[in-house]
Amino acid sequence: MERIMASQAFTAPLSRQAVLVGASAGGRGYDWHRLHAAAIDQHLDRERRPAVRQNPATRISKRLFDIAASASLLALLSPLFLTLAVLAKRDGGPVLFGHRRVGARGQPFKCWKFRTMVPNAEAVLARLLSTDPAARAEWERDFKLRDDPRVTKVGRFLRTTSLDELPQLLNVLAGDMSLVGPRPIVADEVRRYGAAFHDYSRCRPGITGVWQISGRNDTGYGERVRLDRDYARNWSFLSDLRVLLRTPSAVLRRDGAY
Repeated sequence: MERIMASQAFTAPLSRQAVLVGASAGGRGYDWHRLHAAAIDQHLDRERRPAVRQNPATRISKRLFDIAASASLLALLSPLFLTLAVLAKRDGGPVLFGHRRVGARGQPFKCWKFRTMVPNAEAVLARLLSTDPAARAEWERDFKLRDDPRVTKVGRFLRTTSLDELPQLLNVLAGDMSLVGPRPIVADEVRRYGAAFHDYSRCRPGITGVWQISGRNDTGYGERVRLDRDYARNWSFLSDLRVLLRTPSAVLRRDGAY
């Protein structure tokens, strides 16, 4: 009987209240031990296999590459940054938008983007979700809206070309993100990751990644989680290079970008 109860407790998905501790405690992050022990989703964990142990030197080389590449890209793309900043400012509101995301070891950080939404985006979203059942269902399923009324004209261009994500090079330089990694998730998505959240939290989120070159928003949510989980378990420097080389064509195709 005790074994059955323990198994049920281990495989039960966590509620939002059970995993989010940062929101009311100064944003210090998540209860890592609680997540590791209890955030197990039976469906995602069917194909359990041990994660590949990485040599510390390999991890260090990844970080050094991130620093060198992000600093070089920031310098090289500075004229483009200035142009996009002017365009974003003409729409009204601040140039950059820092959205709270969950990073390595469950620590929250501000993920920077060029602002693509109207200044009162939260109010617009709340009004839409309260009056449009179809939009509410889409939001609850994907945390995105294909026809999002909050997005400005300039913002839509920035999103479809992925140029809105260029400021995340600052996150990479600061150590919050990597050039390649899982897509950065918001706090409300933690409970949907189940067991895979432990894998997600083992590495820094990336500007690009396997999900981004695999159709992005055209990919189902469960498939996104699987891709993030498999990346974290099987990461290699060579696989990162493959993702980086495939990213430009994925951006040009604009598959799943909205």
